[in-house]
Amino acid sequence: MYNDTHNNANYWLEMLRSPEVSDRLVAVKSLQHLGDEEAIDSLILALKDENFNIQKIAINALGEIANPIAVPALLECLASSDTEIRGEALSALNDLVSTEHLSLLLDSLNHNNIYLQLNILILLRKIHDIKSLPYIIQFFNSENADLREAAITTLRYLNQVEKCPEALALIFDSNPTVRRVTALTLGYLQDTEVISILNQALTSDSDWQVRRNAAKSLAIHENDQAISALEIALGDEHWQVRKSAAQTLQKIPHIKVLPALIKALTDESADVRKEVAIALGDLGHPDAINALQQSLDDLDKEVAIQSLRAIKKIQESIKSSTHD
Repeated sequence: MYNDTHNNANYWLEMLRSPEVSDRLVAVKSLQHLGDEEAIDSLILALKDENFNIQKIAINALGEIANPIAVPALLECLASSDTEIRGEALSALNDLVSTEHLSLLLDSLNHNNIYLQLNILILLRKIHDIKSLPYIIQFFNSENADLREAAITTLRYLNQVEKCPEALALIFDSNPTVRRVTALTLGYLQDTEVISILNQALTSDSDWQVRRNAAKSLAIHENDQAISALEIALGDEHWQVRKSAAQTLQKIPHIKVLPALIKALTDESADVRKEVAIALGDLGHPDAINALQQSLDDLDKEVAIQSLRAIKKIQESIKSSTHD
């Protein structure tokens, strides 16, 4: 019968060996439609086809079947010269890989193919295993900036990693993208030099995104040693850096920055003024009330709202301390 023949994976397997691309396309699409375990071996064979469209269909089909047995074959697709093939394979693998594939992934990092290495580093973020650390560190000194960026980003996803001295130097990398992701990753490390390094990046890096990310990481650490750097950052030339500095000062309220915060209430950016008003409310010092009252007339409604909330918060704090 027609259905018996055309639903048989062996039939389509033979057709995949046809010299005609059109025949092979029909075969792989039929296998995709079949969508069961019997089709897996044939679909894995189709991954080797010279035609990229056939490969893509096979990858999607294997992703839909979702049997981990296809993981080794799909990993090979990550080394493809075709961007779409790599993207489809990565998407399928992201749903398939688990801790049981860790050794396979780490072994794949030894292959001298940048595409494969980049994608393996991305997949390791899903597994979170600290056993990956020595393998990731080796890419910190790679000549390829994309590999350095991928490695330092992956470090952020590993469980139980509190210190990594090898990562610190990447905050001074020649590539700004590498420095940006490093600044974010340092928010999750506890090395003794981290705060001073982030302070330096916040106040001195030439790239505003690095400075902004450094401020965000300092918010995670909530360390008073960052106060002076954050005070400087309130006057940064880029509004997003000033905004992030104000947000971080909400986490680390300190009387030292009161004058700088009051000055920043007149910042040209409404986003900055809003965060500064919140920071002043968190600081809770009565000397900020007059400046906040002037901000009640701010042209930006949200700034005015946050200024009013800050005033009330300070007044409540004063009442509370009076009763004590």
